Amino acid sequence: MAIEASNKEAGGGRIRLGMVGGGQGAFIGAIHRMAARLDDQYELVAGALSSSVEKAKASAADLGLPADRSYGSFEEMAKAEAARPDGIEVVSIVTPNHMHAPAAKAFLEAGIHVICDKPITTTVKEAEELAAQVKKSGKLFVLTHNYTGYPMIRQAREMVANGDLGEIRVVQAEYPQDWLTEPAERLGSKQAEWRTDPKRSGAGGAIGDIGTHAYNLAAFVTGLKSEQVLAQLTSFVEGRPLDDDVQILLRYHGGARGMLWASQVAVGNENGLKLRVYGTKGGLEWTQADPNYLWFTPFGKPKQLFTRAGSGAGPAATRVTRIPSGHPEGYLEGFATIYAEAARAIRAAREGNKPDADVIYPTVDDGIDGMKFIEASVASSKAGNVWTKIG
Repeated sequence: MAIEASNKEAGGGRIRLGMVGGGQGAFIGAIHRMAARLDDQYELVAGALSSSVEKAKASAADLGLPADRSYGSFEEMAKAEAARPDGIEVVSIVTPNHMHAPAAKAFLEAGIHVICDKPITTTVKEAEELAAQVKKSGKLFVLTHNYTGYPMIRQAREMVANGDLGEIRVVQAEYPQDWLTEPAERLGSKQAEWRTDPKRSGAGGAIGDIGTHAYNLAAFVTGLKSEQVLAQLTSFVEGRPLDDDVQILLRYHGGARGMLWASQVAVGNENGLKLRVYGTKGGLEWTQADPNYLWFTPFGKPKQLFTRAGSGAGPAATRVTRIPSGHPEGYLEGFATIYAEAARAIRAAREGNKPDADVIYPTVDDGIDGMKFIEASVASSKAGNVWTKIG
């Protein structure tokens, strides 16, 4: 399909990829590695896969990395790889949040492109400092808000931009889960431990982990800029220092209104990301659990179903589609689309060029916007749930 064809045309050999974090027992590192391999554009050649040297070496051996390219720290890795004629071209950072900024800066300073998991940092100040470093380095910075890679999300974005919904009035985004209903951080869950620790996660719990996904997705599809939030962040589990449920009202530039709910204590929900957008001419609805379908309702007319690779899919969706209609694409492919877009940008950068205009991926600016959303929401909640300006 379209992704495969564009990759075949790219040429130039596989992109040499390094990874920071993602060693044994890590969830998201394996996801990134699978996504990078899916379109055969990258080759993992080096890593600092754990803060434990012993675990880093064992993890590298599991992945077949040469011993001399398994590093004990990201600082060592950035310096050594920059000095090699066959050094990495891009690094994937898949650590807990508090390590994103220092690792990214080290590789940018070494002249290496960065692909980073979200949220971008733990504070707005860190994010803005990182943005300055990105600009100074001239290197690419790609933020893996993977849901922006889904074909039907690209379809929704294109329909909004084309005016199919008219003027946007209402935006509703929700992302409920239930995996932190009990104190998993005190029951041996490594993933829960760092996500509920302010020192490693930042000021937000559920809002940073999944709320930023819902917020970013709404902005990506609608193109709207949020101006104010009225937020209520709650920690339902006794003793948990960060929020596990988030309920937020949003005011967008131009008059649209929004609602965002993110929860990790909503029993019965596994990964319930959903987006609804309503305008003067129609409405859209998309659910991550059924990602190959997009419902569109023109006002006063029957509801229409758009399917991935179906007859109604537009060029924005078709370009990031891999397989024929009726075969499901989802989470891994969404991540892979971000990596594929990054690959096109990296290949263009090899020749000193910018990628084609249709290449879309979340950038450092999206990361800053997400951090401003988190900080404004935390401030609003602490002040007694009052309207608070973003940024």
